[in-house]
Amino acid sequence: QVQLVESGGGLVQAGGSLRLSCAASGRTFMHYAMGWFRQAPGKEREFVALISWSGGAPYYADSVKGRFTISRDNAKNTVYLQMNSLKPEDTAVYYCAADNDQIRVRVQLAEYWGQGTQVTVSS
Repeated sequence: QVQLVESGGGLVQAGGSLRLSCAASGRTFMHYAMGWFRQAPGKEREFVALISWSGGAPYYADSVKGRFTISRDNAKNTVYLQMNSLKPEDTAVYYCAADNDQIRVRVQLAEYWGQGTQVTVSS
């Protein structure tokens, strides 16, 4: 069993930065691919970024490529999402997810999900 807890959300002006963290319980964290997703009001949840269990080959949605960076620290059981050059359209609840199958994470069928953290970008 893995529990995920996101933190780091908040209110920021357009052009600003935030770093989200997702802390995972369980000693098998290093075996899981991790992903970040977001859901804006009135919209479906969408993929943001993915990182493999080893930390290699991160993958991003086109809308965040070049602005967001996903990383992980297996020693701390934590995955991060560094968000730079934020735009009002980045406003959403951000969720992290984990699964030992990277493809399941990518298609939002991950076994474990956090409760989300709100990110609001003002114009």
